[in-house]
Amino acid sequence: MSILVVGSVAYDDIITPYASRNNALGGSAVFFSLAAHHFNSTKIVAVVGDDFKPSDRRMLDAHNVDTKGLTVEPGKCFYWKGEYLSNWNDRVTHATHLNVFENFDPVIPESYTDIQYVFLGNIAPSLQSRVLDQIRQPKWVALDTMNYWISHAKSELIETLSRVDILIINDSEARLLSGETSLVEAARTIRGMGPRILCIKQGEHGAFLVVDDQIFVAPAYPLCEVVDPTGAGDAFAGGFFGYLAAGGLDDFESLKKAVIYGSVMGSFTVESFSIDRLSTLTQADIDDRYQKFVDITHFDR
Repeated sequence: MSILVVGSVAYDDIITPYASRNNALGGSAVFFSLAAHHFNSTKIVAVVGDDFKPSDRRMLDAHNVDTKGLTVEPGKCFYWKGEYLSNWNDRVTHATHLNVFENFDPVIPESYTDIQYVFLGNIAPSLQSRVLDQIRQPKWVALDTMNYWISHAKSELIETLSRVDILIINDSEARLLSGETSLVEAARTIRGMGPRILCIKQGEHGAFLVVDDQIFVAPAYPLCEVVDPTGAGDAFAGGFFGYLAAGGLDDFESLKKAVIYGSVMGSFTVESFSIDRLSTLTQADIDDRYQKFVDITHFDR
């Protein structure tokens, strides 16, 4: 089964404590797709400017990512310039230009409307809901959001969450959305808004999964060097949702494995700028790191 992902495609200028990269391919839909394609084919719906490079479209096509849903508009792609500080958890945004993304109104191609697995990337909740209006009978819907939408479109977000099966957000977003300090209490409040499955990303501290009354906590994969954290959360979502959709699985044991696959894909992403590492990954790389995750987290009762 294919996955439909609706989100952004961007070009970023990235500054880190050790290096920088200009005009790097990014955007939530790109990172998600390059992680998910190892488990399942993906279909992107997004808007790009006429500066979108043909070589980048060919790269996505070569990775089993269907780009027929990319709409090209006159102008430039979404642009972000950011700088990561030495602790890697804090960053400064120097510039954000929505460009063609400002008027993005996702239209789902007719051939995509029967897709059963839908991932709603970090876009306005009203647009996320509009996407769902165009999908006939989705089996699973997963959603990502951010602090901006929680603060400025909370009612629309909560309305959209009532139509969602899986919510993937980070810990600060969970606290802001729920109004709770404790992640356990935050999870209980958020699940009352609709999603049965909640996965809270905690960066270098791992991930926190809540399903019904069951909780699973996984560490982050230990890395010696971080090059660029951009897109790691989207790659986590791609690994997580891609694994689940590939087998049509939503039992607790499968969801725990999905968290680890998400962590694996996120850990690869930060090892290089932009999509450099994601675009060269092999299945053997993924299998090897997954096994290492198992080894470092296993213990006898």
